[in-house]
Amino acid sequence: MVEIADKSGPVFHMVDGAPSPVAPYSHAVEQDGWIFVTGQMPSIDSDQGSIYPEGIEAQTHQVFTNLKQVLAGLDLTLEHVLTMRVFLLHFDRDYHGMNAVYRSYFSPGRYPARTCVGVTGLAKGALVEIDLVARRPSSPIFS
Repeated sequence: MVEIADKSGPVFHMVDGAPSPVAPYSHAVEQDGWIFVTGQMPSIDSDQGSIYPEGIEAQTHQVFTNLKQVLAGLDLTLEHVLTMRVFLLHFDRDYHGMNAVYRSYFSPGRYPARTCVGVTGLAKGALVEIDLVARRPSSPIFS
């Protein structure tokens, strides 16, 4: 993992093995125990030239795989996630399929706060993108 920070500022994380960014951004930025994870695409590996899986369910699973990989690189899991934003290319068509997959990654009653919106386009023709905010357990909110 590559980290860039000064002593008082944020830490900019690039996680080894996580999908390569499709634009100039960090995988995550951390400040005072707050972790802001960049929206993840359904890339199958760190090669952004790879083809996305077919269909909203497969793409949503792959996005979660990528989010979990970034979190793991920061010694975190989905249990540390407080809020998520979901972006869908075809909202009406894919909302229920995405939700079925989304639900499977959390224990009932332990869902993060969430926003889900339809968009007119996502990078490289993806059907779904998800970003999140997490908090380190040693931070006051978990005490």
